[in-house]
Amino acid sequence: CGQRTPGMTSTAPRLMVRVGCSFEYASSFDTPAVLMIRPEEHGQRLTREEWSTDPAIPYHDYVDLFGNRCRRLTIPAGRSTIRYDADVETSPDRAETDWEAREIPVQDLPDETLVFTLPSRFCLSDELSNFAWETFGAVRPGWTRVQAICDYVHDRINFKYGTSLPFTTVQDVLRDNTGVCRDFAHTAVTFCRALNIPARYAFGYLPDIGVPEVDVPMDFCAWFEAFLGGRWWTFDPRNNQRRIGHIPIARGRDALDVAMVTSYGPAQLEKMIVWADRVK
Repeated sequence: CGQRTPGMTSTAPRLMVRVGCSFEYASSFDTPAVLMIRPEEHGQRLTREEWSTDPAIPYHDYVDLFGNRCRRLTIPAGRSTIRYDADVETSPDRAETDWEAREIPVQDLPDETLVFTLPSRFCLSDELSNFAWETFGAVRPGWTRVQAICDYVHDRINFKYGTSLPFTTVQDVLRDNTGVCRDFAHTAVTFCRALNIPARYAFGYLPDIGVPEVDVPMDFCAWFEAFLGGRWWTFDPRNNQRRIGHIPIARGRDALDVAMVTSYGPAQLEKMIVWADRVK
């Protein structure tokens, strides 16, 4: 990865990406649900967005404890469709890099980052602490160490659709050496936290820009952010390269905090379509 001076502003035109998703549900009963599918607007700008449901469904929006924007509604009994479509103006540059970004001692960390040093439902960093220190403790602290974690996760885990369940933990992933992008992110987050580096799970849209085309349907993407040198930085161990166009939706301790849809009942998701395409 090439180094970029922190704070450098690109002179290139902003990148426009069309993002969105569609969910088709079948339910025997009215089912309360919370959706996180709308891109955030820090460092990027929504220039157009459209929500639609069939049938019409009342809703209200709120912001959760992590600052994520959520939509709360009740999926009605029967068949229903929820659709979101938006244009997002974002940076045309690859994710920033600073090989000199340093780790901050725990006693000097900002208060709000401490929650991201603790174990969570899927990221049992306390149980993997000894392994993390044995594997990465001798690596130069800071960016080099976090990148070494990404390299390890990328090389160790085989990406395979359908291998991860809603309750899969990092221990399961390391045992089977198989997972999807959320498992790559969870594993890297776990190792960072075990080394007292604040790390948070992130998910959103990621268009295929500057990479070879793949013959698989588009899906949501998961990555993570590490707190180094006084700020959060994007890392993507599944792809393990500085990609263009990470468009975050939400961040939390792990995937449990930022599920795209959390349903409180028997609604069955029958079909999901996701898109993230550069606007020509």
